[in-house]
Order: sequence, then C-alpha cells, then structure tokens
Amino acid sequence: MRLAIVLRAAAMLLFCWHGAGHADSGDGIAVIVARNAHGGTVDRRELAAIFKRKKHFWPDGTRIAPVNLPAGDPLRRAFSGAVLRNTPEELDDYWRDQYFHGELPPYVVASQEAMIRFVSATPGAIGYVSSCLLDRRVSEVMRLDDGPPCPRQAATP
Repeated sequence: MRLAIVLRAAAMLLFCWHGAGHADSGDGIAVIVARNAHGGTVDRRELAAIFKRKKHFWPDGTRIAPVNLPAGDPLRRAFSGAVLRNTPEELDDYWRDQYFHGELPPYVVASQEAMIRFVSATPGAIGYVSSCLLDRRVSEVMRLDDGPPCPRQAATP
C-alpha cells in the first residue's frame, strides 16, 4: 500500500514536471520570438540569413534583432552547427570581416531565461532556447531536433 502511494506520487510529480509550463520534454531547440510578434515560421536558410545579419527586417518592416547565448554554451554550439554549419569560433573570421562592412554580430545574453526575457521584451527579437523551457511569454517559429539535453531548471512565467 505504501509503495503504491509512493509510486502514484512519483508519477504525479513526473507528469507535473513534464506537463505544467513545458511545451515539450524533448531535447530540441525552439527558435522563439515575442508572443505577439512576427507571425508564421522561418526555415533554416532564412534563420541562417538572420543570424549572419544578411536579413534585416521582418515582413512587417520591424528590424530583426537576433540574439545568441555565450559562445561556450552547449545550446549555442548546437544551434550554430545546425543552422550556421559552423562553431562560434569558426564564425570569428566572418564577424571580423563583417565589422569592417558595418555589421555587428547578434546580441549575446547570459542564459536561456535571459534569452526569453530579452526576446519577449524586444520588438523584432529572435532567439532560441531548449524546447522544454518554452512558456507563454514567447512563441516558437521553428523547432530544431538537434540539441543538448534540456536543463533541469524551468523558465518562470
């Protein structure tokens, strides 16, 4: 009887952790924009153009503000490999060259929670987080299946 109660409680906790506040329990990367921003989806080619600062405006005329995690972050490395086909270090030469053409690299925020806060509050911003951290502050415009395991902490609404 005690074992049944313990198992039922464990199952409820697991359900709550996977279900409440988490759009997905997978290890994917969610590309995000503010909740009421740019409608629709983006594809990998468009996303690469955005993060290489080759595409500057959304269809409604809003300036695009791409946002990255720090270069050493496993999610940034996975995103860069999947979308840009390079590591952050391999893109250093690209950004040095772009600097002389007046283009700066995307903004960098310190954490996935900071990413959600920045994207939700900045018009035109686009970023990425682990799919398990999605919440109502942002909308997903693309899902990448190749990402590191989801962190245990959840973003707070």
